[in-house]
Amino acid sequence: MSNQELLSKLTEAVVEGSAEKAKTAVDSLLNAGVDPVEIMQVGVAGGMARIGQLFQDFEVYLPELMLAADVGKACLEQLAPHMTKKQSASASLGKVVLGTMTGDVHDIGKNLVGAVLGASGFEVYDLGVDVPPLNFVKKAEEVKATIIGLSSLLTTSLPYQKDLVAYLNDMGLRQNYYVVVGGGPVTPEWAGKIKSDGYARLATEAVELCRQLVACGKKPPLDSPIIIGSQTND
Repeated sequence: MSNQELLSKLTEAVVEGSAEKAKTAVDSLLNAGVDPVEIMQVGVAGGMARIGQLFQDFEVYLPELMLAADVGKACLEQLAPHMTKKQSASASLGKVVLGTMTGDVHDIGKNLVGAVLGASGFEVYDLGVDVPPLNFVKKAEEVKATIIGLSSLLTTSLPYQKDLVAYLNDMGLRQNYYVVVGGGPVTPEWAGKIKSDGYARLATEAVELCRQLVACGKKPPLDSPIIIGSQTND
C-alpha cells in the first residue's frame, strides 16, 4: 500500500471515529518513514476538516464530531514522541489559550473547540470553566500565546469577554493577542461591539477562524473581526 493510500486510510479512520484503525494507520505510516508532520497535517487534519464539513452539512451530528476529535487528539499524542523539537515547532500553527468565562460552568462547546484545534495543529491551553478575565491574560503571557479564545454559554458571562479586551488595552498588551469569541449567546454583532478579532459559530469553524488569523499578516487588533458562520436568534 502506498503512503498516499495509508494517509487516506488515516483520514477515513478519523472521520469514522475509529481509534483502532487510526492507530494502525499511524503505525504503518511511521514504519514507512513518512514525516510525522505530514501525517498530522494531511492524515489527521484532513480527517478533521472532512468531519467538520459533514457536521456543517448535517450529515453527522455532535457525538460523531466529538468522537472524531478524540481520535484526532489521540493520533497527535501518538505522533508527538516521533517529532523533533524543530518539527514540533514547525507543525504548530499557533498557541491558543481557551476557557469559559467567569460565572459560566458550561464546557462541552469549549472542550470540543479545544479538541478540534489541537487535532488540527494548534497548541491549546485549556483553562477550564468559570475563568476570570485576568487569568486568560496571565496564561497567554506565560506561554506566549497567539490567540485567546473566550467561550460563553450564559448571557450573564458576556460582559467578562468585554472586560478581557479592556484589560488587554489597559495593560498595553492588546497588540500581542488575537481575541476570538464564541458560544450560544455570542453573535457577530457582539464580537464587533467588544472589538474582538474573530467569531466562529461552530467548533469546526473555529479552526478556520484561527487559521485565517495566524495567516492574515496583520497585528491585533483587527479593524473588524473575522466572522466564520453566522448566528441568528430565533
